[in-house]
Amino acid sequence: MPGDDLGDEGATPKGDIVVTGSRIVRDGYAAPTPVSVLGAAEIAAQAPANIADFVNTLPSIAGSGTSATSSGSLSNGIAGINSISLRGLGVGRTLVLVDGQRSVASSIGGVVDINTIPQDLVERVEVVTGGASAQYGSDAVGGVVNFILNKNFKGVELKVDNGVSTYGDGMNYRFSGSAGFSALDDRLHVLVNAEYFHQDGVDTINRGWNNADYFQINNPAYTPTNGQPQRLVGSGFGVSTYTTGGLITSGPLAGTYFLGNNQTAALNFGTRSAVSSPWMIGGDYKVTMAGHRGTNSLLPTEERIGVFNRVAYDLTNDIQIYGQFSWNRYEGQSFYQQTPSTGVTIQPDNAYLRTYYPTLAAQVTAPFTIGTSNNGFPAPGSDNRREVYRYVAGVNGKFGLFGRTWKWNAYYQHGMTKAHEELTNTWNVARMALAQDAVIVTSANVGSSGLALGSIACRSTLTAPTNGCVPVNRLGIHGGPDPKALAYIYGAGQPYRDETIKEDVAAASASGELFNLPGGPAAVALGAEWRKEQISGYVPTEYQPVRNANGTTTNNWLYGNYLPNFGEYNVKEGFIEVDLPIVKGINLNAAGRYTDYSTSGAVQTWKVGGTYTPLPDIKFRATYSHDIRAPNLQELFASGTARTNSVIMPANSPLGAGAFQFVESTIGNPNLKPEKANTWTAGAVATPRWLPGFTMSFDYYDIRITDAIGSITSQNTVDFCYSGSTAYCNNIVYNGGALSQIVIQPFNFASQHETGFDIDATYRTDLSAISADLPGSFSISTAITHYIKNVINNGIFPIDYAGVNGGSLAGTYNAPHWVYRVSAFYKVDPVTINLVARGFGSGVYGNDYIQCTSGCPASTNQYRTINNNHIPGATYFDASISFKFSAGSHDGSLTFVVNNMFNKDPVLVGNGPDGNNVPAYAQTSRQLYDVVGRVFRVSAGVKF
Repeated sequence: MPGDDLGDEGATPKGDIVVTGSRIVRDGYAAPTPVSVLGAAEIAAQAPANIADFVNTLPSIAGSGTSATSSGSLSNGIAGINSISLRGLGVGRTLVLVDGQRSVASSIGGVVDINTIPQDLVERVEVVTGGASAQYGSDAVGGVVNFILNKNFKGVELKVDNGVSTYGDGMNYRFSGSAGFSALDDRLHVLVNAEYFHQDGVDTINRGWNNADYFQINNPAYTPTNGQPQRLVGSGFGVSTYTTGGLITSGPLAGTYFLGNNQTAALNFGTRSAVSSPWMIGGDYKVTMAGHRGTNSLLPTEERIGVFNRVAYDLTNDIQIYGQFSWNRYEGQSFYQQTPSTGVTIQPDNAYLRTYYPTLAAQVTAPFTIGTSNNGFPAPGSDNRREVYRYVAGVNGKFGLFGRTWKWNAYYQHGMTKAHEELTNTWNVARMALAQDAVIVTSANVGSSGLALGSIACRSTLTAPTNGCVPVNRLGIHGGPDPKALAYIYGAGQPYRDETIKEDVAAASASGELFNLPGGPAAVALGAEWRKEQISGYVPTEYQPVRNANGTTTNNWLYGNYLPNFGEYNVKEGFIEVDLPIVKGINLNAAGRYTDYSTSGAVQTWKVGGTYTPLPDIKFRATYSHDIRAPNLQELFASGTARTNSVIMPANSPLGAGAFQFVESTIGNPNLKPEKANTWTAGAVATPRWLPGFTMSFDYYDIRITDAIGSITSQNTVDFCYSGSTAYCNNIVYNGGALSQIVIQPFNFASQHETGFDIDATYRTDLSAISADLPGSFSISTAITHYIKNVINNGIFPIDYAGVNGGSLAGTYNAPHWVYRVSAFYKVDPVTINLVARGFGSGVYGNDYIQCTSGCPASTNQYRTINNNHIPGATYFDASISFKFSAGSHDGSLTFVVNNMFNKDPVLVGNGPDGNNVPAYAQTSRQLYDVVGRVFRVSAGVKF
């Protein structure tokens, strides 16, 4: 991997090698920045359903977004997107390029969907694990991932891939075709590619490992002085605030839950307290968990169609013009278990209470509240549709200057994403309130409504006979609500929003050699770029939240409640890079860029580096850079998407201790400024002459980010507010004595410091060099990344995310301390065998947790105690065998792949009380562990 291709068949492509770590273009140039190159052979050997699945197995990549990690996202617009995050710094700090050019984002958060890149045309993938903002602009804080396409492809190639899990689900298939030809004496080259992909979804309920009821809760017995841990991880826990058929939570009948007709029971709450709400230990926890392990998607059902076309024409021997067009369409469906409802008011004269539970109804004289898992209601979901367009027109050329050949290029790109996000099975809050208030029509209440006596109707219909309300039963287990009632509460339409993201780029650059130095010719690259980013949205008024006079919003819908987003900014940039071979074996490299943002003003980025080669066997390299990440459209202009959430309030809050629902509103901040990062790397590359074919590199990195853009969670807002940081209390809104809203907004208030190192080694040999009787060739490559620390300071106290394998801290920024990948190839024509071992070491729920079971110190907001702070690592084994064959003038290939050969289940992870700690979510860390299981894949291709 150290600047070389991983695959056994990864021969060096013809033409110039443009290494992403530098704008200098010349044969044999090795930039001081660490670069890993993934060849087409390595990618083909794994036959991935999408190329991102393969790239994300690299140890230097952590915290990326995949279909598995985003499948439960109902209303944030990222469902189904495959993205890349280098160093666990977040997808926004990794710059994704296609042939060295930016690509339009697929979401308002600036995320480039790797699925939009034509997989069959990828010649290689270059991964730079060091800051590159001076060369390529904003976002290259963690590094750059550059997908280089085979623009000179000739012939016709057809491929088909198919995959399925060992459980017979998750079926996916891909059909693709590429065609390239030249004409007009090879001056004209036309390239076309098209592909179709389909995947069946997989739900959490289809995996037995997810039924263990394994969670992390607040210890109900904890006090600061009794020596017990504040948090408990384990099984045998359950919620205490709802059941499938409804649990009475107020009044003299509290603790009674509804079963079938006229059947109720008293719930055994086991062990619980205000600090553990809404959780309990033991008791009837299986009753409260029954039917609520959910239909949350492990993988979404999705369909993708992609078309790519490129036409290039040589005007002269020195000038080529080209035009490029790509179009991608994505449609995916994800599902999520219904959100439980608490505080649902049932009136004494409720029709279903009196009809199905007459014995209990006789005891009811006043309204009471229930909690219900809503398990009988259809699972809500999201239908995401995206169309991504990219148009590029450019010209490449060369000219003579200073008696040397210089290269230049210029291009204009227009990119556009049209996104449609529509929710399904999401009820209207006001209609649900009317429908659940059902009564039996009697002579005393019928009035002039004309309703039949003895029938069940909405109370509101008695006085408004034409209001269309259809009563719904929220009590007991009776086979699910009436379809007519569902049609009423869901309404004629479901919440949706349309967004259009546009990106326009105009850029020009040139590079060449200036003069000779003792170590070789000095070279320079320089250029300028203009870029404009826009977002515009549309949400029908009826699907928007209500804007209240005090600035808060009230949700009309259970999910969604979108507001349209609008905003734009432009960037003007200029850069220069120089390479100076001072003497033989010593190379210096420097780059600088001036950037002017319309929103935040001017900023400068720069980079210096060098290589020292004292012997042909070893080269030392080092860089120091000042990089930036500019705020994206979402961080700047988000208008306030609202969603229902819940937090745990402490005893000193106005509401006392307990779990409370509220509306969480996330808004943008147009006053944000770019993040700043200082990064240095130092390492060495060894290519010993006494071991031909062997290359090894070691690189240490240190990244410090200041003015980091961040926002804290609603739970953190509450914790900080009531522990003395009163500034956070301004974001908590109460209305009529109830928790109404918590506002989340990004600011340049955080900092981050990450350190670690990479070790990469590759060995290739023809086995005949060992023994003339041994046929074929062998190669093995090893990549290891050690994340030493990744400390984020949110202005209150620092948290180290390195080594966090799961729990409430798991997410964008976490990565295990040790991540590794070993890949071995054996090739003897016409067969190639590939074996891969990939995995990561054990970790913790949090570096700020103190593990203890007795004699524990008192927990603080920074350091909490927990009974188990260990999460095991995992190693997965993959294997493939490929056959190449010829049939006349046609060349073909057939590849069989098994991923996760031993069908290793994911480790159970108890997500924290302030995280996704609900039964519907997978009880593991999706970003780390394989949640699907063993997968069989077969790929066939023919070229003619």
